[in-house]
Amino acid sequence: MAEHCFVRCFCVNLHAKPMIMKKILLFWLLATSAIAQIPAGKKVISLLYVYELASGKSSLILKEKRHFEAPNWSRDGKFLLINASGKLEKISPTGEKIGPLDTDYVQKANNDHGYSFDGSTLYISSGNPDMKPTGSYIYRVGAEGGKPVLLTPLSPSYWHGVSPDNRKIVYCASRNGNFDVYQMDSNGGAEIRLTDTEGLDDGPEYSPDGKYIYINSYRSGMMQIWRMKADGSDPEQMTFDAMSNWFAHIAPNNKQATIISYLEDQKQSHPFGHQVQLRLLDLKSKKIKNLTEPFYGGQGTINVPSWSPDGKKFAYVRYELEDL
Repeated sequence: MAEHCFVRCFCVNLHAKPMIMKKILLFWLLATSAIAQIPAGKKVISLLYVYELASGKSSLILKEKRHFEAPNWSRDGKFLLINASGKLEKISPTGEKIGPLDTDYVQKANNDHGYSFDGSTLYISSGNPDMKPTGSYIYRVGAEGGKPVLLTPLSPSYWHGVSPDNRKIVYCASRNGNFDVYQMDSNGGAEIRLTDTEGLDDGPEYSPDGKYIYINSYRSGMMQIWRMKADGSDPEQMTFDAMSNWFAHIAPNNKQATIISYLEDQKQSHPFGHQVQLRLLDLKSKKIKNLTEPFYGGQGTINVPSWSPDGKKFAYVRYELEDL
């Protein structure tokens, strides 16, 4: 689906039961409504920022008249990895363009990609036009690129996290008409379903000590941040306010997390082109601190882990529109 840069691709199982089909269709409609985010006659300008915790300031490092998304910070701190038109590119921490990352036949990457804690492995979610269905699959490749290995034979599957020992991955997937969190060995194999509540469970990410998996979930009727033990047990709600809260990215110190919050309720969708705010969640007290003023963003702003290795900075993307 050409809109992979804006919304996730949701693939319908034509043999599913009617109720399951209804759930999948509803979720697909919620997601694809985000395609209307770019007004007619406009084009996107992308702005890559680095936020420094000590100063509380964001620094613009790259501004381009094209759509790029979802920065990761390499584990050695030497570059940021962004997604543009399904391909991954390296950008220096000061904004110089280093070049593309070779991912061989994987050329339709979406926003869900990131490195293992030791920096040896890159996980990529990507469409594959040679597979049926063509929607998102998860691949593993060396940190410097090469020929990826397919991990998830089923679609849709969206990577979000890897355990600190690089033995397990966690991801969002639909297997029964409901989008839940799944776990799999990082070399592939059988998948284990970790959540089974009604509504979307998404964005799973391990804490640096491996004790918890943080997710965003609609189980309360509002998108909020939750965490659970690494086996999926003992879910605990972490945010409680009126914003739609997505994608908890845990700092290296394991004490706080960045989250992206939509100012208006977006239900189970995280569209591009809305007013959002980046905030800092204290993982012990559950108090939230505003980091940025509201800005134009959403899908693509901070989908995946983007902390610098020393935990002093993180990267994110803002957007602007201009006339064609």
